[in-house]
Amino acid sequence: MNNLIQWLSYGETNTGQIRKINQDAYTNIPEKQLWAVADGMGGHKSGELASQAIVSALNKLETAKNIGVTVKRVYLELEKVNQSLIEMAYDTSDDEIIGSTAVILIARDRHCVYLWSGDSRVYLFRNGHLKQISHDDSNINMLMENGVSPEEAETYPYALSLTHAIGAETSLYLDAQMQEVKYNDIFLLCSDGLNKEVTDAEIENMLRTVSIEQLVPKLIELTLQRGARDNVTIVLAKATRADSSLVESPQTV
Repeated sequence: MNNLIQWLSYGETNTGQIRKINQDAYTNIPEKQLWAVADGMGGHKSGELASQAIVSALNKLETAKNIGVTVKRVYLELEKVNQSLIEMAYDTSDDEIIGSTAVILIARDRHCVYLWSGDSRVYLFRNGHLKQISHDDSNINMLMENGVSPEEAETYPYALSLTHAIGAETSLYLDAQMQEVKYNDIFLLCSDGLNKEVTDAEIENMLRTVSIEQLVPKLIELTLQRGARDNVTIVLAKATRADSSLVESPQTV
């Protein structure tokens, strides 16, 4: 029996209704089994340069058959990006951070590793249920993990500030987790422009009812209808049986 997995993936980014510059960027390379979303830090100088630097490094990355080797290469490349962003910010001499959040998904065989820094998210949709499998690197999330209610946490100073981001710290900080992959799993990577406007329950319902090919544009459309206060970027990756007659060719959108 052929147990190989074939990946179908789709990605899209949109500036939104308010921002004039899109500081988001994404990677969608199913043939490398590599996906990512980067969100340049809004309000900071050259956020789009930071997100593009991350995506550019990942697009050039040589992946390996061993997932651990690929993860190590991601760390090494993003360490270089982190250092270059810090040096770029230092050269501007105005104390501005040039940074970006990032969430990265790497798959091999029946396993994947997801890495993140900041509040861009990765969700897993399995057996009809959606679960956020990353956690937001933000002050508000840290407060809630320490027992503060969401309502009270929102009143704290700097509640919405990030605790980690690429380019924001002298040493690269990436959380990493491994996940078993099952047939029909759907991984959804997004910038916070999506979850600012659309609830997890709404995303779950759309995953249940909308075809995989239409899901990304439909979610972008809903975000725009809600006002899209921020840039929004979504990447979907679905695991399918490689020997299934229903499998389409992987594509990059």
